[in-house]
Amino acid sequence: MILQRRNTRSRLARRRRRRLLPAAAALVVATGVLSLTPSAAVAEDDAPVTSDKGVGKLLTQLKKGSEILTNKEQVDGRDGKDYWIKNHVDSSLLPPNLLQKLGVDQALISLGLAGHDSGGKVEDDGLRHEYLVVWAGDNNILDKSGSELLDLPKSIGPDLIGQKNLIGPDFFAVIDVTKGAKAYGKVVNTVTVGPLVENEPHHMQYMWHKGDNIFAGGLFTDVTYVLDTSQLPKLQLKGINLPTDTLCGSVPDAYWVTKDHKAYGTYMGGPDVPGPCTYTDGSVRIGNGFAGSPGELVRLDENGQTIAEAPAATTKAETEQRCDSIPLLSLPTCANPHGVQAREDLDTLVTSDYNEPRNIILNPVQPLSSYLRRPTVRFWDISEQDKPKLKSVTFLPDGPRKGRVAHHEESRAAMEVTVTNRPGHKGAFAETMQGGAIYYTPDITVDKPKWQQVFDLGITNKQVDKSSDSYGGGSNGAWIQTSLDDKYLYHAVAGRGATSDDKGSKPYILTLDIQKLLAAGDSPACRIDTLEETYKGGSESDCPAVVDTLEAPGGPHWGALDNLALGKDGYYHETTDVKRLAYANYFVARTGLNGDHRLCLVDIEDGKLTRDEEFRDENTGNPCIEFNRNSWPHGPWGPAKPHSMLFITADADIK
Repeated sequence: MILQRRNTRSRLARRRRRRLLPAAAALVVATGVLSLTPSAAVAEDDAPVTSDKGVGKLLTQLKKGSEILTNKEQVDGRDGKDYWIKNHVDSSLLPPNLLQKLGVDQALISLGLAGHDSGGKVEDDGLRHEYLVVWAGDNNILDKSGSELLDLPKSIGPDLIGQKNLIGPDFFAVIDVTKGAKAYGKVVNTVTVGPLVENEPHHMQYMWHKGDNIFAGGLFTDVTYVLDTSQLPKLQLKGINLPTDTLCGSVPDAYWVTKDHKAYGTYMGGPDVPGPCTYTDGSVRIGNGFAGSPGELVRLDENGQTIAEAPAATTKAETEQRCDSIPLLSLPTCANPHGVQAREDLDTLVTSDYNEPRNIILNPVQPLSSYLRRPTVRFWDISEQDKPKLKSVTFLPDGPRKGRVAHHEESRAAMEVTVTNRPGHKGAFAETMQGGAIYYTPDITVDKPKWQQVFDLGITNKQVDKSSDSYGGGSNGAWIQTSLDDKYLYHAVAGRGATSDDKGSKPYILTLDIQKLLAAGDSPACRIDTLEETYKGGSESDCPAVVDTLEAPGGPHWGALDNLALGKDGYYHETTDVKRLAYANYFVARTGLNGDHRLCLVDIEDGKLTRDEEFRDENTGNPCIEFNRNSWPHGPWGPAKPHSMLFITADADIK
């Protein structure tokens, strides 16, 4: 194990008698040798380690009455450079039994070298612990929206590396979400990544299963990090996928992990270099360059190595609706895959196209073209999982509502898809971020599935805020997920900002009952095809019914279901009876949709949503965890941006 001390009790006893451990000292443990260093000399830089790969240096630092246990691990990138992560475990929050699982010797715990107040202990709670792992970015001076980009520094160099408002490390926050634990709601570890900064941490996979690694993407760096979770709350670096590993795609967005622990990743942007690019199957597509079009689907092994790059664009022009690109492509395409979910039992994977990313980021307030926001969903044949093949491209139909701007039309900005789960169901849902609509297709296995609109966010916008109008366009819906028993559909809606002539709409989490819709089989009747239905709901009896809306101030973008439940045997087991979810209030600062950087837990009972009031910030005491804080276990780096999260437990604690 990495967090390990191999010193004898007698040596420790001698050091104890000599009283050589003042609170302002740090204990450095490397390759079994103990030495004392003044705490001022312990640098919290994140430079790469030079010791043996995979082992690194173990450092214990006494800091404000608590102890931060740190270690670095690194892997070789295919470019010959070292890439690393660094754990910062707050041992004051961990009971002795959990510290011992991490390899901290009981003698050190007894000496007060791991625990609260330099000698006190957190009592063993007899619990197996569950965690939220949150992929978060350092908030700094470069987090400007399109209208503010002129204020950016002319270049990014070492002089900008610093704390607070300067560029710092992105990280994974490990938060204890174990009911009844004293550390409930506390950040017990932050795992910084390096040497790359400004990754713009984005999505991981949608759900974790035992044996899975984490796949986590950096939008701006075009990098996928792969981490082992088996020894939580510590993480281990398993691999890294670099831009040169996916030459035909860029801007990794989301991941779907299959039962063999490999993954599919959506790379929303175009090839690294403009011009023709040859994919794994030998086919060629012409692209307009990094973060442009067309994107691709990538098959990754369990350690993040590229198995296959598959083109998301066809060899024909996509012209059913406008598919603009900048610079213009000779064959128009909307191929910018964002959301991804699969049904392995049906040999089918579904991806939704969101936008041509670079242009939206450069000018989100006045996009160069509304038609950079995509209205398409793609279906893939994964009968040979390592050789995914594009099967069909489908356009979401426009609805009865007239958008105030073109990209508020119902079909625009198809950000996310979600599949059904039970063997008797074959359907899938798609949502549009700017279009404010939800679509359904009953059978994803047919050659070209047909979509029908089944919900408009104008319905719930008015319910959440009676003073607003019933307009659903621009509502900024994002995360959408079927419940694992296929009863409900959950949806995060960040809301529409107010303007001089528009009151906007409030943010909320939505639950829809979809049981009648799925029970209709291959011929659902529900269709939102009149203006009245866009604000009153569908007139057909099988249309989704609103179960609950939970106001979510701060702008929720992403969420995750807790698919783990503690059994009578004291171990965690996977469950389809989900009792809670998590959501985070952050999208991408440079698009102008920032959020208030809070992370919240919600309890679920028969689709009804209640914010967990016990899940409170350790500094403010307010409900939800504030990522706008001054200090973290890895140091005083200031506010951070939480994007995606997963419920996970250590391998030894799940059956």
